[in-house]
Amino acid sequence: MKPLAFVSPYLWLFWAVLLLAYLPEFRLVARSRPAPGEKTDRGSMTFIMLAGWIGMLGAFLVAGIQAFVITRGEKVWFVAGLVTVLAGSLLRRHCWRMLGKHFTGDVKASADQPLVEQGLYRWVRHPSYTGGMLMYVGTGLALTNWLSVLIIGLAGGAAYLYRVRVEEHALQANLGGRYQQYMRRTKRFVPFIF
Repeated sequence: MKPLAFVSPYLWLFWAVLLLAYLPEFRLVARSRPAPGEKTDRGSMTFIMLAGWIGMLGAFLVAGIQAFVITRGEKVWFVAGLVTVLAGSLLRRHCWRMLGKHFTGDVKASADQPLVEQGLYRWVRHPSYTGGMLMYVGTGLALTNWLSVLIIGLAGGAAYLYRVRVEEHALQANLGGRYQQYMRRTKRFVPFIF
């Protein structure tokens, strides 16, 4: 039995949602270019892209393995996955609006950069990465395969954890005490929890 994401008419909905959610991500990456000699990113953008591609490829390759296919409530999980992808994408777009020109694909920080604490940034330091993880996990769920969820979730999680270390190091170095106080008041990904 094929996952719903590979069967018409569900596959059309699946790909429409994925294109709507992921296409703006490609535009962000395309306009992200580090300045010559700039080293603050420390390869995190490349790592995120590589982990994302590997995780996505792995999730799709194992999606048909019957031992891990979600058969009970398959349509519910499929829809829940698509809703999660869209929620993650909307969360990232909210972050793009909040940070404006300071939202970049590669890590950049400057001493004159404002510390944004509006919107979700009031409670979470990296809501954009929370949104990215929701997109990955949602894609795995929409493939209705637990192994797909695990593969794409672990790949994305590893990339974002590395990215956060790099970004927080750069922000502390450039914003100093302002950012350290902000770190004490907020969680990394989930308000009040983590």
